[in-house]
Amino acid sequence: MSCAVLVACGVGWAGARQVSGGFHTSNALADAPKSRDGAENILLMGLDTRNDRDGNPLPADVLAQLHAGDGSEGGYNTNTLIIIHVPADGKQITAFSIPRDDYVTMVNPDGSTGIDGTEKAKIKEAYGRAKAQEEDRLSAQGVTDPVQLETQGRDAGRAETVATVRALTGVPIDRFAEVSLVGFYDIAKALGGVTVCLNHSVSDSYSGAHFAAGVHKLNGAQALAFVRQRHGLDNGDLDRTHRQQAFLLSVEHELQSSGVFSDLGKLSALVDVAQKDVVLSSGWNVVDDAHQLGDIAGQSVTFTTLPVLRYDTVDEQDVNIVDPDAIKREVQTAFGMAPPPVSTPSSTTSVADQAAAVPTSQASSDTGDGDTDSTPDQGKPVTTTASGVPCVN
Repeated sequence: MSCAVLVACGVGWAGARQVSGGFHTSNALADAPKSRDGAENILLMGLDTRNDRDGNPLPADVLAQLHAGDGSEGGYNTNTLIIIHVPADGKQITAFSIPRDDYVTMVNPDGSTGIDGTEKAKIKEAYGRAKAQEEDRLSAQGVTDPVQLETQGRDAGRAETVATVRALTGVPIDRFAEVSLVGFYDIAKALGGVTVCLNHSVSDSYSGAHFAAGVHKLNGAQALAFVRQRHGLDNGDLDRTHRQQAFLLSVEHELQSSGVFSDLGKLSALVDVAQKDVVLSSGWNVVDDAHQLGDIAGQSVTFTTLPVLRYDTVDEQDVNIVDPDAIKREVQTAFGMAPPPVSTPSSTTSVADQAAAVPTSQASSDTGDGDTDSTPDQGKPVTTTASGVPCVN
């Protein structure tokens, strides 16, 4: 894989060194643990807010293009979470999608757990819960500036998300890129569209995804509908992770095949997107990273969706029950780290007992078509056509 997938994460839109100063950055990583031996782990967060960076609602005409409601939906959930491992030689890049409804312990940056008395929640909620808690704390101290509340609240959300993902996967997070909902739309629009292949036709009024089977060049609005769809898919949210992966692969393919970096108009549009819709961790020299990765031959990327034990319902909310020990072993092994010891029979039983003891339990999976199934199915991974177009079910 070239640096182009990282472009989609907000890493490589810069074609010249002078643009790097225009990126919005966050110090949410602070003194978090780092990888060793030259490898890097990057967390991509796709934020489902309908607000801009200062907390102001997006204009009505933009919301209409997004097919994302009137602005009151979404909150501050991280509906896309992908952790990407770039080894020291930059060649075999590995990426894991984290299903947004994984029911996990909320871990704070200082290592403590729980947010306002809530110990476990969906992983997508870590950002919004921490943001709200920080804003309440600041308001109690007399802070009234809405921009300050929004900025510091979002930093708290980023730090909570990073700490929770780090605890779940057992690997350090060296960098992060946060892309807003409108960012997916703007990326596709700036590129002149992204190309994907669907193995089956879909029609979903919730996301606005209406596509026949076959290859499609998606405009901005269609691309956003594509990555947001979960209703009507056999595996619901798990299939949506494959669409997010396909979007990134399509951006890579588009950059490789269309000569964007020699097209000043498209390059300028992508830089504008990055500086408007993307937040990067502080200290990340995205220009140098893009150039270094772009010079490496023989790159490849492997996408995987983290496993789910079973579906369940907690407090009337559909959740994914997961095995954190198994997830740590899978991710650490894939990232070339020493995995934790295999659980003994007694501890394995303990994990199962813990999953079975989830309160208000009613096994189900809402795939958006009225069917429920307690057995998760990761579905088929993303494939590519002979011409490099990513395909999904």
